[in-house]
Formats: sequence, structure tokens, C-alpha cells
Amino acid sequence: MIKVSQLSKQIPGGPSALSGISFEIGQGEFVAIKGASGSGKSLLLRCLALRERWSYGDYVVDGVDIFKKGLSGRLKVRREMAYLEEKPTLIPNKTALKNVLVGAAHQTPIWRRVTGMIRNDDYMGAMDMIEKMGLLDKAHQKGDKLSGGEKQRFAIARALVHGAKTLLVDEPVSGLDPHQAEVVLSDLKRMCKSQGITVIAVMSQGDWAERFADRILGLNNGKLVVDIKGRRMTEREKMLI
Repeated sequence: MIKVSQLSKQIPGGPSALSGISFEIGQGEFVAIKGASGSGKSLLLRCLALRERWSYGDYVVDGVDIFKKGLSGRLKVRREMAYLEEKPTLIPNKTALKNVLVGAAHQTPIWRRVTGMIRNDDYMGAMDMIEKMGLLDKAHQKGDKLSGGEKQRFAIARALVHGAKTLLVDEPVSGLDPHQAEVVLSDLKRMCKSQGITVIAVMSQGDWAERFADRILGLNNGKLVVDIKGRRMTEREKMLI
């Protein structure tokens, strides 16, 4: 369970970018964040990942008050929540499998990223996750030879192999053709249902959010104005965001 209460973000010397945002998200939910450009969608995601400092608000994850716990609370977020940028970064001259094993820069110690040393159990766990993503035939291709959709799916596999319980994904289908987008979002949806992974994704394009998400949060000028579950947005709700 993720509980956010009165999250606010003040830009130093400027306006309030996020104001009084509150919501609760249960395990295994697929939540989409929608809104116009500049509404605060990506900023909200970065705040959840603690990549942006909150000006005000309370943050509770699985019963743990993140800010009151100090460093241990922040480490919990860092360990259990994976922030995936719009354009995932893989090490170009290493295979997709090696990218999954080594992990992102914040997921593994520097010595492991330099040496590439792995255990047999790590190898089997990575191959199992790659198989679940339907990417076994791409496991030994170099990172720079993968398509945009494949990079996104390997980035997801990498996060899950290294212990993520929640994926914070910024525009997961940006720049992908409709088929690739469908595959990525179907994978995310399946993992929510079968593995209890929680997905919170900025999805501003088309009707992908309404097709795949269990819930839609709509932002307008840094405020939460729409929160709907299990249905499409009405025309009035679309106008609000």
C-alpha cells in the first residue's frame, strides 16, 4: 500500500508545481497519470521515487512512514521502487542479459558494475524474468541493437530482478509503434495481476491509459482533479485535465 497525503512541491523562487495531492494505491494496481504538458505528471512520479524533494506532505509505503524513518525510509524506496525514465538506458556494448544482471547504476555496487561478476542464482533469476517477458531470443543481443520496445521491456525485467515491487514509469510507450506499445503495456498489466507488481505510469498519449490501467489520476496545474477506477473517462473529466 502506498499512501500519499497532501504532497506539495514548491519551486524555489517560483510557483507551486504540485499542491495538496493525496491518494492511496494498493498492491498490484496499474495506475495511469494523465494531464496536459506542464501539469506536473512527471514531477509527481519523480517525487514518488524521491528524486525530487517534497516541500510538504506525508509518504507511507507498506506501513512505513518514509520521512520519519529518515535514511532507512529512503533506502526502502530506493530498493523497492524502480524509476524508469521515458528513454531507458542500457549499456550499449553489453548484452541484454548482462544489462539485466548488472542492474541500473543505483541498483548495484560500483565493483559489480565494473567487474560484471555474477552468481549462478542471479543468472537463473534473470533468465526466468527474461523468459516471462517473452524476450529469450533477444537475451544475447547487444543493448544498442535492441528496438525501443525491447529496451523498455528489458529495463522492466532489470528492475524486477533487482527487487522492485513498484514500477514508476515515465511515458512507457513514447516513441513506440502501436504493436510495440501494446506488448509493453500488456506485459505491465500481466505482471500486476500475476505477480502483484504495482505500476504507476505517466501515460499522456492516446487512449492507452483507459485501455490498460485499473485507475486514472488526472492532474491540472499541479492539482489532482480526477481519480477514477475501472472505467473510461467522461468528456467532462477529459476537459478537467
